[in-house]
Amino acid sequence: MCDQRNSPSAGGGGWSPAPEDQQPWLQLTLRDRLEVTAISTQGRWGSEHWVRRYQLLYSDTGHNWRQYRHESVLWTFTGNRDADSEIHHKLPHSIRTRFLRLVPLQGSPRGGAGLRVELYGCAYKSDVADFDGRSALLYRFNQKSMSTAKDVISLRFRSQQAEGVLVHGAGQKGDFITLELQQGKLVLQLNLDDAKLLSRGGLTSVSLGSLLDDDHWHSVLIERFNKQVNFTLDHHTQHFRTQGQEDTLELDYEISFGGIPLPGKPGTFLKENFHGCLENLYCNGVNVIDQAKRRKPQIFSVGNVTFQCSETQPVAVTFHSSDSFLILPINLGMETFSLRLQIRTWNAESLIFHATLDQELQPLILCLHLNDGQLLLALHAQTQTIIPVGSRINDGQWHSVGLDIKDQQIFLSVDRQRPVSADIGLRVISHKNSAMLTLGGCPESLNGTGCESCSPMGFQGCMRLIFVNNHPVDLLQVQQGMLGNYNQLDFDVCSIQDRCTPSFCEHGGQCYQSWSQLYCNCSGTGYTGATCHNPIYRQSCEAYWKTGRPSGTYSIDVDGSGPLEPTLVNCSMTGEAWTVVSHNQTQLIKVRGSTLQSPYTWTLNYTLPLNHLRNLVTTSDHCQQEVVYHCRRSRLFDNWDGTPLSWWVDRDGEKRTYWGGFLPGVQQCSCSLEGNCMDMNYFCNCDADRDTWVNDTGLLSYKDHLPMKEIFIGDTNRTDSEAAFQIGLLLCHGDRYLWNSASFYQGPLYFHIPSLQSDLSVDISFYFKTSSSSGVFLENKGQQDFIRLELSSPSSVTFIFDVGDGPINLTLMSPEPLNDRQWHYVQVDRNVKEALLQVDNLTPQIYGAPHEGHVHLQLSTTLFLGGTASRQRGFQGCLRALTLNGLSLDLEERAKTTPGVSVGCPGHCNSDSVCLNQGRCVEERNSYACDCSHSAHTGPHCRTAVSAAFESSSSVTFNFEERSSRGRSESSKPSPARTEVRRTRDRITFGFMTRHAPAVLLLAQTHTQRYMAILGLFYDICIYYSISMSGWVYGMEKLDWEIDYGLTQRFTLPPSSDFSPIRNVTLGKISEADFLDPEITRAGFIGCLTSVQYNEAAPLKDALLNHRSSRVRVSGRLSESSCGTHSTPNVFSTTHSLPDQAGKGNRAKEPLKEAAHNESALIGGEAAPVVERDRSEVTLKLT
Repeated sequence: MCDQRNSPSAGGGGWSPAPEDQQPWLQLTLRDRLEVTAISTQGRWGSEHWVRRYQLLYSDTGHNWRQYRHESVLWTFTGNRDADSEIHHKLPHSIRTRFLRLVPLQGSPRGGAGLRVELYGCAYKSDVADFDGRSALLYRFNQKSMSTAKDVISLRFRSQQAEGVLVHGAGQKGDFITLELQQGKLVLQLNLDDAKLLSRGGLTSVSLGSLLDDDHWHSVLIERFNKQVNFTLDHHTQHFRTQGQEDTLELDYEISFGGIPLPGKPGTFLKENFHGCLENLYCNGVNVIDQAKRRKPQIFSVGNVTFQCSETQPVAVTFHSSDSFLILPINLGMETFSLRLQIRTWNAESLIFHATLDQELQPLILCLHLNDGQLLLALHAQTQTIIPVGSRINDGQWHSVGLDIKDQQIFLSVDRQRPVSADIGLRVISHKNSAMLTLGGCPESLNGTGCESCSPMGFQGCMRLIFVNNHPVDLLQVQQGMLGNYNQLDFDVCSIQDRCTPSFCEHGGQCYQSWSQLYCNCSGTGYTGATCHNPIYRQSCEAYWKTGRPSGTYSIDVDGSGPLEPTLVNCSMTGEAWTVVSHNQTQLIKVRGSTLQSPYTWTLNYTLPLNHLRNLVTTSDHCQQEVVYHCRRSRLFDNWDGTPLSWWVDRDGEKRTYWGGFLPGVQQCSCSLEGNCMDMNYFCNCDADRDTWVNDTGLLSYKDHLPMKEIFIGDTNRTDSEAAFQIGLLLCHGDRYLWNSASFYQGPLYFHIPSLQSDLSVDISFYFKTSSSSGVFLENKGQQDFIRLELSSPSSVTFIFDVGDGPINLTLMSPEPLNDRQWHYVQVDRNVKEALLQVDNLTPQIYGAPHEGHVHLQLSTTLFLGGTASRQRGFQGCLRALTLNGLSLDLEERAKTTPGVSVGCPGHCNSDSVCLNQGRCVEERNSYACDCSHSAHTGPHCRTAVSAAFESSSSVTFNFEERSSRGRSESSKPSPARTEVRRTRDRITFGFMTRHAPAVLLLAQTHTQRYMAILGLFYDICIYYSISMSGWVYGMEKLDWEIDYGLTQRFTLPPSSDFSPIRNVTLGKISEADFLDPEITRAGFIGCLTSVQYNEAAPLKDALLNHRSSRVRVSGRLSESSCGTHSTPNVFSTTHSLPDQAGKGNRAKEPLKEAAHNESALIGGEAAPVVERDRSEVTLKLT
């Protein structure tokens, strides 16, 4: 039977808070627990009072409230716009509760808050059992052991303890199942194999959830069928298969709930028991708690198990801002002082408390704060004393902190560790009756007391069980204004969140967090960006060749942001860019004694995994693999019926019997295809069955079958019969999709493409050219969420999306028209942290997602390319190289079946046009040209590097223009979390050669006198960052050019390490300045620099070839030089980014030491650093 409570339709009255109440709430006390499914509200009857927005909290006990969330998002309900209309909301998921609080966030602009409320729901009945940490329920089987292929266990639990066993069962052979809390996480361990096989990996362990010691109800469901297991916690399910050989679970005697009793020792348990409450516990259809309540003999109780949940819950308080504080009076009746409390936080730096106590001579100032996760107590009296204790206090768990002052000594303890003591040498004076204790941040009233110098960050987290001089602090009295003072606190709730469970970091990135933000450490993943979504490496050798790279070994990411990890390949840049993949068979192998029934078999193992090979071949224009085959009296095909006597297997495991060319299904060799077989009666030379060695070497080039996986050789068991083979390397070149294009010429038309898989992240990139003033590139919708990307005006591109917080509009304006019939590049990225819009080389537009916003982009309909579902504002023009989440789309194939869309695009810029080193292909009337204005190279194809020789007095300074002249960015709907529009990703490339050290290779300065210097110290490359007027970060990595090719080192910088906008870049001699380190200015540079590029600026090129440029200042002698080489240099790259917490690898700045001059020592050679800045990381990479 469903209930309705407090019906607004009943009319009359309503609720309004007192005018002086700054944090009002309305609490509804229900008679029994209800499952609430919906809520309706009206304004207060006959008034100007209503609630426009509100949130819900709920509780079983009237304490320890829980915020209503959906998909981890704090849910805000839309309320009323007048006093009479009824607004009804069906809850995204129901809640089971006895108490409900409605918290108004915004009232009527005319009269304030007021409402009538109605709840919809059903009565909720359950069987509960309370465990005190020394008790358990045993479900005993009817027989000695039970073997099951299918198990279903369901329960709900709540606990204040982070450790404890909920379910355990074991068998004598080694099978077992254990469900337990470990550090607040729920861990399921399952073994179906013999105990002797555990060392072979039979044990399966899966973890779900976090912070589950919050004393709120959590639902668990375990479903197992043979080896397949579904493990569900609340609304999150993990599907997995058990390891090992067996698929049945064999348990002996019993399965226990709440602990693991030790046989023969009542009250003794093997592990820490569960302390809390279980509800609706079912094991394979048996209601265990109901059976226990009815004293059924199959259920045995150990210890004190009661059937009513205890409701002793400590009141917690949440400091949700660094400005939050709690001031409490201290009663100093004795010459002692003590403080006990429990804290829970994610922040590594924060102030816990500050207090000033009287001493005999001067005040004793106490500051307890977190520093890099460690507790530090600072005592300021006649001298300053620092007492450290504990570590990793910012792990999100509850930690107990104790402070005692007595007998002129101070004691500090954390958790169960031994207290650390110090002698303060003075007594606390007792004649003053009270002092003030400040928990959290420093209020303005304490300015000048030293509080603000304790820690720059106020405490964000939860506190509970606060005792001052052994007296408990009643936090509810504080809330009611009867005790102390506070600011920005939430009482009777701990709203801590684990933002890393589940992790939103992709590609193996490590998630870490502060109180309100998550961060991803992408070191070693091959990816970058806020969530490690964007690939660092290019997708092919072709892409490296386009940037002027020479032959060598490169990391490629064949599917971009897709799931395949980067891999190393050899790139041969000989006129074309060939990707070379080797394998385990490089020598000629001779075969004898094989038959059709027992053929000789050779399996090829490639240096790339099969999925990578498949993607590489698919995305390449052309692939080939040579099969060298010699034979003597050994046939490939039976001369009577054509039965293959030898064959090979393709990448999909299919048998193939052709030995050359690109025409599958034709049982022929290359000689037949070329018409030059030795005996024209046969399609292969070997089939002539001659006594002499003959050759049937062929080149396989049908891409769908490459590469070869296995080869089978038969017919070598006759007298003098023999074969010899050698399988060549897999060679691929070209990019099938770079110039894959389609023309939309009869709008509004569009392609139907399956909906984007874009729940947590999406990236889209393509090129377009058009003469139209506007048009929609693509649109994809869900029930409420959507994305749309369009040319909104002749000079602007707009990206609009909605993930549930309302539409966000990113518009990027170009100083030049975009409908100029030239190719323009567009890229959009959206993840849980931010959204980005990039057009050509313009400064990207970035939107920072709100901390408590929706994260899931739920799209369900067809993706419309070139138009919208409403057939309005279709795009007319050309699109090419369309990539969705790392997957390239074949536009030409789709254009063949779509009316009004044609294959290809008119113009001369196509796959045959070659513009290297970031040169841009420009359409001309009868040909094309390469625009090298944004490249550090010159020449018809932007191939020629611009280089210069520097003397000791030579200097080039390049001044950047203001951002407004390079492109204007606009955004609608600003939010506090919105990132300022500035560069967060920089790319710097240059080559260098010098015999002098130390050498300043490049200096970049900001408008705020922050700077970055890149220095060479013979075999060392150093990056210096001046991140503040008083702080340095220094990173150095030794690079051996011969051995460590491919080395990567990443540095993480502290908060507020913003390094934009850039004011100027200096090459060569550095002029002295007050804010520059003298050792930097003394270093200088003598040698050669080449191909210098900072984003789209080319300082050295401007200095040598554009003498009239007002942005370049040249001092001393500067002469153009080839730098000792005519080829494009190899590239050494350095990626630098600026994150939120200092990395462990950062070291204090060390003085530069003059290196001994040695004519045989050479820094650089044919090497070129590349610096890429992406938010807050510094990566030193030698590629």
